[in-house]
Amino acid sequence: MAGRSFLVSEQGMKVIGLSGWSGAGKTTLLTRLIPHLIAEGLHVSTVKHAHSNFDVDIPGKDSWLHRQAGATEVLISSGRRWALMHELRGAPEPPLAELLSKMSRVDLLIVEGFKADRHPKIEIHRSANGKPLMFPQDPTIVGIAADIAVNTALPYAHLDDIPAISRIVRASAVRIEDVLAHEAAGA
Repeated sequence: MAGRSFLVSEQGMKVIGLSGWSGAGKTTLLTRLIPHLIAEGLHVSTVKHAHSNFDVDIPGKDSWLHRQAGATEVLISSGRRWALMHELRGAPEPPLAELLSKMSRVDLLIVEGFKADRHPKIEIHRSANGKPLMFPQDPTIVGIAADIAVNTALPYAHLDDIPAISRIVRASAVRIEDVLAHEAAGA
């Protein structure tokens, strides 16, 4: 498997979350972290939790019209990408474990948001938000990236230190099978 990273060849797909209050810079950090991880040889995907009224489709386009007509799923494909949209139509939002099981295999799957779920997370903290750190009360926080010094025994990196955050991500990520088993056990 030349060219594949250590994660796939030795340990399979791994998962880590990025969690923090709105405005902490999770997405900004991801846009800097993903290219760094790819340059290190990893294949990376993300799962992002969004507010309930988001849309990835364009009103008036065929796929949008299919959804508006009542289709439960609409898959749109081109020579460059494909996307599957699934309308819940009043059903509850699926749990994170179910969403994770739908993802194609990569080295590292980064989950943005889903802060109430039990997978391991790196807390992203920006002091200007005026919000408290989550880690003292949240046992799923396994590392911190912040723009202030934090008194903790957890792995810590400054928000601008992408190589250090990458090291924390790689060291803290767990096998997807462990996350799925943990969720199935109801823990």
